[in-house]
Amino acid sequence: MRHRKKTVKLGRTSAHRNELLANLVCALIDNKRIKTTLPKAKAARSLAEKMVTLGKKGSLAARRQALSTLKQEGSVKELFDAVAPRFSSRNGGYTRIVKLGRRISDSSEMVLLEWVDAVAAPVAEVAEEAAAE
Repeated sequence: MRHRKKTVKLGRTSAHRNELLANLVCALIDNKRIKTTLPKAKAARSLAEKMVTLGKKGSLAARRQALSTLKQEGSVKELFDAVAPRFSSRNGGYTRIVKLGRRISDSSEMVLLEWVDAVAAPVAEVAEEAAAE
């Protein structure tokens, strides 16, 4: 039975899976949102939330722990200096998953993984501009 086995395997070896998730989280930190498949987003969301929690601690040990997981110094610096301070008053739930529909080629469920406080393109202003024309 597979009860209480939390790790999502994603059809990869453990090393490949860990590198994939680290790259997804680094892309999320650098670009504020990423487009990926639903299973990858759910797995990356868990790691991203843990990294923000480390970033909120702000200690040297936490920075080294994040660096050992993410392996990209620029992304870790951005995490500790820009991303984590934005969530100082929030206790978890730092990311959101927005479903985009299915990919045409293989019918995979595509999603947008983004930070909760990310500024989305205002839909009302776009509608007003279109109506004005």
